[in-house]
Amino acid sequence: MADLPRITPTENGPYRVEGLERLLNSRGEPLATREVVYLCRCGGSQNKPFCDGTHAKIGFKGRRESRRQISRRKSYPGRELTIHDNRAICAHAGFCTDSLPGVFRSGRKPWIDPDAAAAEEIAATIRRCPSGALAYALEGFEWDGDGREPAITVSKDGPYWVIGSIELVHAGPRGPSREHFALCRCGQSKNKPFCDGSHWYAGFSDPKN
Repeated sequence: MADLPRITPTENGPYRVEGLERLLNSRGEPLATREVVYLCRCGGSQNKPFCDGTHAKIGFKGRRESRRQISRRKSYPGRELTIHDNRAICAHAGFCTDSLPGVFRSGRKPWIDPDAAAAEEIAATIRRCPSGALAYALEGFEWDGDGREPAITVSKDGPYWVIGSIELVHAGPRGPSREHFALCRCGQSKNKPFCDGSHWYAGFSDPKN
């Protein structure tokens, strides 16, 4: 089996991506790739998603600043399905709250009700979570991807959505999912290299992608 692609966050610089064949914009259109590409993570490149050296000009720092434990998650057991939630790596894509507001209840405690919809409907919604913050266990089986082809999607005015068990090489903590995760590209996350939703508050914009 061919080696999987590899992502390495360079020190105070871009993501070095090796061996990736599928790089997509937010419309699902393919972007040009080579054996090694450098993707912007400072948010300032004029050639997004590719690095143009802006990180050096603006003094970008790639260190993690959050003290939240990435490995910690809370479980919400229901009659049929258990939902696992890890707030520390949520990218705030909104698929859960938009699709099933009765299950994922913003501003309420507990914020998750695992019995407020059919198990199959909840599972389908969680499978759309790009960050790996949400997971589910059904009949003793915990879903973590479906053998998907490795790919990186440049989300609309948001992070890089990574799927397909692409290797992430960095010295910091890891989230529970190795199959899919969301990487910051606005430069503002306190949880680098992972997205923490800061692009919303920073007003990050990338009209081209």
